[in-house]
Amino acid sequence: MKVDAFNFTLPPELIADRPAVPREAAKLLVVGKELEDHTVADLPGLLREGDLLVFNDTKVIPARLRGTRRSAKIEVTLHKNVSADGWHAFAKPAKKLKPSDIIRFSDDFTALVTEKFDGGEVALSFSASGPELMEKLMTYGEIPLPPYISSLRAVDEQDRSDYQTIFAKDEGAVAAPTAGLHFTEELLEQFRARGIGMVTTTLHVGAGTFLPVKVENTEDHRMHAEIGILTQATADAINEARAKGGRIVSVGTTSLRLLESAADASGTIHPFNGETDIFITPGYRFKAIDLLITNFHLPKSTLFMLVSAFSGLETMKAAYAHAIAEKYRFYSYGDCSLLYPKQ
Repeated sequence: MKVDAFNFTLPPELIADRPAVPREAAKLLVVGKELEDHTVADLPGLLREGDLLVFNDTKVIPARLRGTRRSAKIEVTLHKNVSADGWHAFAKPAKKLKPSDIIRFSDDFTALVTEKFDGGEVALSFSASGPELMEKLMTYGEIPLPPYISSLRAVDEQDRSDYQTIFAKDEGAVAAPTAGLHFTEELLEQFRARGIGMVTTTLHVGAGTFLPVKVENTEDHRMHAEIGILTQATADAINEARAKGGRIVSVGTTSLRLLESAADASGTIHPFNGETDIFITPGYRFKAIDLLITNFHLPKSTLFMLVSAFSGLETMKAAYAHAIAEKYRFYSYGDCSLLYPKQ
């Protein structure tokens, strides 16, 4: 399909630069046979006993580093962990780097450029590894807010908690699974009281999720691979819930992509541990989920293509037009939607 088919105009004032307080006060647009305006706090009443929510428990790390290569300033955003001391990263300006260059972030923290790829991507080997590397990132790194937020204001200490879900435990993401940002312990208690189940999976979201689609046709776009983990226990819980007539509710497109990667042709979920670069566009046949909770995405982005595949392109264009008219807040810190599948 033509990428331009997924374009729309968003007023810049609707880009959220802080999350709603409290988190469940965010608006929730239900997109089914009709459009219904709610808040996230209404969600327990919109689901039913036996449904199962699937969350992503990845934890965002301070993956943006600012350093120098000799006199040149260099910014790197990590996006894929490849070893105890190795990451792939997007560098700015990448043209100033070549293999064997050393980027210095502090007197005791450096990275060696070991390889250079297309698109501003480099492979880095750090002077620290394992837990020590994570300590260095905590000290010298910053939370890698998406460019549409960091261009509005500076990243600050509040973002270290705001840009993290309450499920976050497995370090490795460089972008938050943003649909999960709306959930609080109080909301989870309501789900439990109503007999709505909850499980977690792990997909370490990469910085590739922010990359614009630069091709004219969706068939020519390449997704960056991300690491996902889905355990046997979680697979069993999902299969059992569906066998009993419950609906599988993916919280976020990250959970959805992992579930679809772990599903066989019949929709049965299997354990998964590895890379996925699944790219979902209209025409894709969904196997693993029944409902999707997700934020409002960028024009011509792979995520808007995904939700258009799930609910229908015309339906999503109408939903986004409604959200814009009703002043919904967009993107990572913005409001969200509950999507039903295209009929």
